[in-house]
Amino acid sequence: MQRSAVNSGFMARALDEARAAAARGEVPVGAVVVREGAVIAAAGNRTLELNDPTAHAEVLALRAAGQAIGSERLIGCDLYVTLEPCTMCAGAISFARLRRLYYGAGDEKGGAVDHNVRFFASAGCHHAPEVYSGIAEAEAAALLRDFFRARR
Repeated sequence: MQRSAVNSGFMARALDEARAAAARGEVPVGAVVVREGAVIAAAGNRTLELNDPTAHAEVLALRAAGQAIGSERLIGCDLYVTLEPCTMCAGAISFARLRRLYYGAGDEKGGAVDHNVRFFASAGCHHAPEVYSGIAEAEAAALLRDFFRARR
């Protein structure tokens, strides 16, 4: 949607989580939840490790953030994620009431923010965060490209 001056350290941390996910054999996606300028949760994909199709980086980070602050509502929190969220993750972001979403690489096939269903613009969306795309996009896209290239 739009770009904004952001704390690149938070996206760097998300990229670290994505690299750790790749090292575990998971699709390299990382996510970080930030509140009042501090990281309160971070995660990378763990769908294979946990045999859980919902164990996307965003969902795991949101769960950990909820535990950290003692609430399912993450009001005033921001999410940094290396890949455009899918429909499931966009729904979780909406229900968490995140303030802002910053993401790296767009996902033409599975993304649901700026591609496909455009969840936050749909009538069924209860809350839409501010969205900033293209943050560290080249590095995030390269991680994914290299991961899938090595698997072919």
